[in-house]
Amino acid sequence: MNNKNISFMTQAAMIAAIYVVLTYFFAPFSFGEVQVRIAESLTILPLFTPAAIPGLFVGCLIGNILGGAILPDIIFGSLATLIGAVFTRRLQNNNKFLAPLPPIAANTIIVPFVLRFGYGVALPVPLMMLTVGIGEIVSCGVLGMVLYFALNKYKNMVFKPCY
Repeated sequence: MNNKNISFMTQAAMIAAIYVVLTYFFAPFSFGEVQVRIAESLTILPLFTPAAIPGLFVGCLIGNILGGAILPDIIFGSLATLIGAVFTRRLQNNNKFLAPLPPIAANTIIVPFVLRFGYGVALPVPLMMLTVGIGEIVSCGVLGMVLYFALNKYKNMVFKPCY
């Protein structure tokens, strides 16, 4: 195994671990129809490294499992994070302020249906899209951009190329 593969796997594993810890630590407001999942701020990381894509997916998957989510939430919630991460990576050469939009959109569209049909939450789906969307704007849009500006200065030290 070469150093690039080791670097890629290490970065992905660290991102997954941080996602799980943040989800578990902030569990009281990481789940439900009104949620601000602090770990979703990490969805900005695909701008820095492609290893963030599998890292975020695995982190969300494990975070949902440890958080006691039901199977549809584990599957579709994790896929929403994966979709957001993939499209954030595709925006890496565009305006940095567009980067939070894919995870905000993916979770705003997918999570309310999981809440409605998986958990049986009786609120209207459009209302849950609003509440989940606001939470995603806070976590991805605000906290994610704070994280972006904090890391951007040190990106070549923290995220050595692994591709």
